[in-house]
Amino acid sequence: MRVLGIETSCDETGIAIYDTDHGLLAHQLYSQVKLHADYGGVVPELASRDHVRKTLPLIEQALQEAQLTAHDIDGVAYTAGPGLIGALLVGACIGRSLAFGWNVPAVAVHHMEGHLLAPMLEEHPPEFPFIALLVSGGHTQLVQVDGIGQYQLLGESVDDAAGEAFDKTAKLMGLDYPGGPRLAKLAAAGEPNHYRFPRPMTDRPGLDFSFSGLKTYAANTIAATDGSEQQLANVARAFQDAVVDTLVIKCRRALEQTGLKRLVVAGGVSANLHLREQLHAFMQQISGQVFFPRPEFCTDNGAMIAYAGAQRLLAGETADIKIKTFPRWPLDQLNPPA
Repeated sequence: MRVLGIETSCDETGIAIYDTDHGLLAHQLYSQVKLHADYGGVVPELASRDHVRKTLPLIEQALQEAQLTAHDIDGVAYTAGPGLIGALLVGACIGRSLAFGWNVPAVAVHHMEGHLLAPMLEEHPPEFPFIALLVSGGHTQLVQVDGIGQYQLLGESVDDAAGEAFDKTAKLMGLDYPGGPRLAKLAAAGEPNHYRFPRPMTDRPGLDFSFSGLKTYAANTIAATDGSEQQLANVARAFQDAVVDTLVIKCRRALEQTGLKRLVVAGGVSANLHLREQLHAFMQQISGQVFFPRPEFCTDNGAMIAYAGAQRLLAGETADIKIKTFPRWPLDQLNPPA
């Protein structure tokens, strides 16, 4: 089965074609970073309009890359949520319309299920069950995954997501949008242990996260510095260390609580090199395994949507002709494929 995947939940237009027998055939991605940079963040209306301009041309490019025509597509998967409602509607309307016109089934995909299953696109995918750390600009969650659609939420952020805290702290430092990757790059020049930031919510039981207070701590520290590049690098290093240590501590708790030794890390922040190094080191200590998607599949992309949609289409799941999108959609509300 060849499935066209469409991802338009925020500020990246992702298109891919996945073949259940031969793997990923095509992958096209357009980022709106330059469009939103002047505003310091994503402007929903501009994002929606740009998806309208880019989605169909990218679908044509993906078909050319895979050397296929519309007649070769057996199903269409599109992101139905969570995300920006206008952006979601663009991809959902195009995806459902194409499926209707091509007389093939369509399926609505949960954005975070796509991220969670992104490591399945790698040469050595994880086996079920495992713990998933979903860490991005909009979500920080720990999930026990027993199979596709079998998700138990163990903990989540009660305020800012980790990626959101990275971006907001970077903005306090005067770094350009998107700030998270720039803060991580600056942190590489920071002196270890020059500052010691708190590890929020690690002094109490539980698997929930909170990064809003850490951002405030960083703001107060920045205000007390001389504003030099080295001082800002030291703050960036301390902030990143605090976030990464917190994520590692919570992952350890989740693995101990469930008795599992497989960990999947996905979402935009999973591309952070320091986080990868620390989790690799920790999982080696406990003789466990950790799995990451390749860097281009950490951020939003069509490949993860095509893969997740293919699994549900294979099980016979299809979307109604009535288009539905969900700006909020708890992951644990999903059902396993029939």
